[in-house]
Amino acid sequence: MYSIEMAYARMRELQDMANRSRAHQPTQAPKAAARWKRAAKKR
Repeated sequence: MYSIEMAYARMRELQDMANRSRAHQPTQAPKAAARWKRAAKKR
């Protein structure tokens, strides 16, 4: 069975990996930050 807690933990893992990879690309960080802000407003 796949619970919401497992899905949330997996989402956090993916976000952490994305944050680490983004740290190596400083020129793209502002764009990504703006994207996250827009996505947060929709929720």
